Amino acid sequence: MMAFRLARPGHLVDINAVDELKLLQSDGIDLRIGALVRHDALESIEGAGVTGDLLAHVLPSIAHFPIRTRGTFCGSVSHADPASEWCLVCVALGGRMVLTSANGVREVAATEFFEGAMSTVLRPNELLKEVRLPLLRPATRFGFQEFSRRRGDFALSMVLTTFWLDHGLIREPCVAVGGAEDRPRRFVSAERILSGAKPSSDLFVRASQEVAQELQPMEGPGTTARYRRDLTQALTQRALEEASR
Repeated sequence: MMAFRLARPGHLVDINAVDELKLLQSDGIDLRIGALVRHDALESIEGAGVTGDLLAHVLPSIAHFPIRTRGTFCGSVSHADPASEWCLVCVALGGRMVLTSANGVREVAATEFFEGAMSTVLRPNELLKEVRLPLLRPATRFGFQEFSRRRGDFALSMVLTTFWLDHGLIREPCVAVGGAEDRPRRFVSAERILSGAKPSSDLFVRASQEVAQELQPMEGPGTTARYRRDLTQALTQRALEEASR
């Protein structure tokens, strides 16, 4: 924001010396990611199972190498850019945000944390201390698809899907979209189409069409709502096919 001259704060506070904020560990239920954890630290996480694999899979899509070595997971989440991959991951996996201030600590679900583009429920006196992501069951499959005009640019749309199979049938499907709307969200109607069904190309087409129909895409220079809708439909189908493989 400062590089674009959109923010000129009167004071900057360096929190890099606060060791408590460097937490990155699994407690057997959640993966806990502290405010100082850099993007590239998520390339390999001990004890994080499928959740760790998913984060490592998404990681290369984030901006450029220098940003991944200095930027932080929680910084990206609190910035709340609609095109943030980590914001999408938090919503898709049912993450929880731990917010702290001089008044105490409160926990907010990812689905309630984002209020719109660059807007969250963070109060002026609060810090996003930690994000907690549930550990996915070992059998969970996932697919992630993203499109930007140039590698490292902001995504015009991205889709994250997860599910596991029980006797060949889809269980606990998740279809989440980021970049196309003003905040990431799950598409429950598409998830209902998938739940209990056998994976197939026809099924994935139906689910992706449902996402496209429900989507409320943003428009911008050179990007129409129709373009984002068609793009998201294609990405959804590809993400589901990726997960099924």
